[in-house]
Amino acid sequence: MKITVEQLAKMIDHTELKPNATEERIRNLCSEAIEHGFGAVCVNGCNVQTAAKMLDGSGVAVCSVVGFPLGAMATSAKAYEARTAVEDGAAEIDMVLNVGALKSRNLDHVRNDIAAVVAAVPSAIVKVILETGYLEEDEIVLACRLAEEAGAHFVKTSTGFGPRGATVEDVRLMRKTVGDRLGVKAAGGIRTFEDAVAMIEAGATRIGASRGVDILQGCCGT
Repeated sequence: MKITVEQLAKMIDHTELKPNATEERIRNLCSEAIEHGFGAVCVNGCNVQTAAKMLDGSGVAVCSVVGFPLGAMATSAKAYEARTAVEDGAAEIDMVLNVGALKSRNLDHVRNDIAAVVAAVPSAIVKVILETGYLEEDEIVLACRLAEEAGAHFVKTSTGFGPRGATVEDVRLMRKTVGDRLGVKAAGGIRTFEDAVAMIEAGATRIGASRGVDILQGCCGT
């Protein structure tokens, strides 16, 4: 697959979600994003204001996770968290689906949980993290359909804190399910240029990675 460094950089959400991430680390993350032209940084909600201030006018978006990493809190809490993140400067929200509700086939709850977040942040792009490592193939398909019905803009593979990260097979199945109607974000365990290209070839339109700089350094022999 032929892709330029600039094209790949715009597809990467440069990510720092560790609980021990310091303010210095978030500032470094943002500096790296500006330097390399990443599409966005992805941070925990408490770091959105710091990131938004640093990235103002840079063209790099701020993405905040919501309901992270378990997705097992009240819908009203997720909606409030998303709204607060957008007020603090986030343009994108990566919310974790309620995995237990999905596996219990409480489909109305799953759909309404996503829809509540979408409604709370009408100006933002909402990505739904499926945590595919917990799901069977039919559940991945079902989760994608519920996310689409609820008005989400993307489906995303993983938090990076679950049983496993993104796989080519999961990305391919997600793309097959949503067609060209939604974006697909691959995240979790993507560390090299080759990893990223494999996910893109499978249908990913975004890459979530904490190793974004390393990925770009492997691109096109750079």
